[in-house]
Amino acid sequence: MIPPLDKLPTLPEPFELLELADTTTAEIAPIGFTLGKGMIRPRDGRAPHEIPILRITVAPEDKPTVPRWWDVSSKTLIAGLLGYLQAPSGGPWRFLITKYGTAPTARFSIEARRR
Repeated sequence: MIPPLDKLPTLPEPFELLELADTTTAEIAPIGFTLGKGMIRPRDGRAPHEIPILRITVAPEDKPTVPRWWDVSSKTLIAGLLGYLQAPSGGPWRFLITKYGTAPTARFSIEARRR
């Protein structure tokens, strides 16, 4: 469950949005995460607005460029990942995330593997 925006801390920039094309997969092995909010400026001309963001910190060997995190902005993907990340007996995980479709109706599959 994602808390209301007014209950989330503001994440500092820069943002490193995890953007996938339809039917592509990303592999992410979190070493930490923060649930917060951030201001986005949509490319389609809509006004800037705040959204929930799940910032997933990864190791340098998984993402050699800085910043060493991925920012997830899809509410459905955030909800799916939080179930694993917040579980008392969770982790460490390696996630295979596949996107199906295009925004705003895109959906994701999550394959979670123990590291």
